[in-house]
Amino acid sequence: MVTRQVEGAELEVIIADITTLGVDTIVNAANTSLLGGGGVDGAIHRAAGPELVAECRMLHGCKTGDAKITGGYRLKAAHVIHTVGPVWKDGTLSEDDLLASCYRRSMELCGKHELTSVAFPAISTGVYRFPADRAADIAVRTVIEGLSVAPSVARVIFCCFSEPSAKLHAEALARHGSPCA
Repeated sequence: MVTRQVEGAELEVIIADITTLGVDTIVNAANTSLLGGGGVDGAIHRAAGPELVAECRMLHGCKTGDAKITGGYRLKAAHVIHTVGPVWKDGTLSEDDLLASCYRRSMELCGKHELTSVAFPAISTGVYRFPADRAADIAVRTVIEGLSVAPSVARVIFCCFSEPSAKLHAEALARHGSPCA
């Protein structure tokens, strides 16, 4: 849908099922237990198979704003980065900082594991009710900032489930990224 070249990495916005993407890692908008749930979390766990839950049990959960990495098992992606986004209350409980931390920590894990491609869902914008426009801006801005700690990353996909979400991410990418050459 939209592609931009930023600091040597290709950033793109697409509408797709994140579980079908053949990238090094997909990011899971997980809950604190890491044991599966609804939305993208449930879809990733179903597609990856029971081995993912078994590995997640060994991680003993994850705090909001943090991220942990596992294998991808039956997914096309070799890895899954699980990150726990904030539940939106009213914007006064550090929700913006916690959401940015999800993207920052995910990029740090990409760098640590020398991953070259990553796909992000729109973290916290479903049942966690984070305002979608605000979330898209935080996602794009934080991922661009995170490229400095993940020099191996050559491709970032903002994988949206709907046209309105994709439009918001494309607008944020236009604001924060330079046009693709």
